[in-house]
Amino acid sequence: MSNSALLFIHCLTGLHPGSGTALGVVHLPVQRERHTQWPIVPGSSLKGVLRASCSAKLDDRQNEDLLAAFGPETGSASDHAGALSISDARILAFPVRSLKGVFAWTTCPAALSRLRRDVELAGGTGVPDVPAVGSNTAVCSGGSPLLVGGDKLMLEEFEFDKADGDASEVANWIATQAVRDHATADRLKSHLAILDDDDFCHFVRHATEVTARIGLDYETKTVRSGALFYEEFLPPETLFYSLVTAERSRSSKRMSSGEILSWLQENVRPTLQIGGGESVGKGVCAVRFAPGGTE
Repeated sequence: MSNSALLFIHCLTGLHPGSGTALGVVHLPVQRERHTQWPIVPGSSLKGVLRASCSAKLDDRQNEDLLAAFGPETGSASDHAGALSISDARILAFPVRSLKGVFAWTTCPAALSRLRRDVELAGGTGVPDVPAVGSNTAVCSGGSPLLVGGDKLMLEEFEFDKADGDASEVANWIATQAVRDHATADRLKSHLAILDDDDFCHFVRHATEVTARIGLDYETKTVRSGALFYEEFLPPETLFYSLVTAERSRSSKRMSSGEILSWLQENVRPTLQIGGGESVGKGVCAVRFAPGGTE
């Protein structure tokens, strides 16, 4: 018997889930799904971050509960497997600058359909129906501060007509489940816009931050030869979610799947550093578990 939950990730600073070097203009792009080009946080990276967080809180890398949940260190990994399975973190909402309301969280029917499916896989329910939306239109909450003239949105340089329908139910569900602080939750309820799949794809592919990074020669205070590179970051306020599944432990410490999942939730810190750029303040994320169910 397994137990599952959703782990929501709210980026508080820019996030760089790196994919290694590339040959294009951006030397260090973020990792993306092959078929959609939507950004992801690899499950292997996320599992390592969760393990490090629990280990730091316990101040014991050999804690029996830690080894039961995540498995032994690499040198003895053949002893038994860990009880936790962490999926890649998938994009849920992407922030885009707006002519009014400062910025909007954008999402799309495809992302919300995935969310519904993964919530059901986790044994949960309650994801609202996704409103229909056409190209160059947006569904938002009634009276949204994003609206220009009452019937249009300006996101980046693109104009969207306000579509029939109301995003309030979807926005309220995400605000309740995905974020920790009340101010962000209240803002999300009025600043969510549901776009057509193709329009959403454009923003997650082309509306990221690209930052020039340099290394200095300390004697001359000039850029060292070959030390200029460009790095891609996902903007602050991006929302992801991951499916976390626990089985019974396979180690000498016998723990049920429910005990494993409860232990993880109790020991993961509410704020984690994910991805690259830790030394320059990047990758700070607030995390929140939403209960799932039992299979």
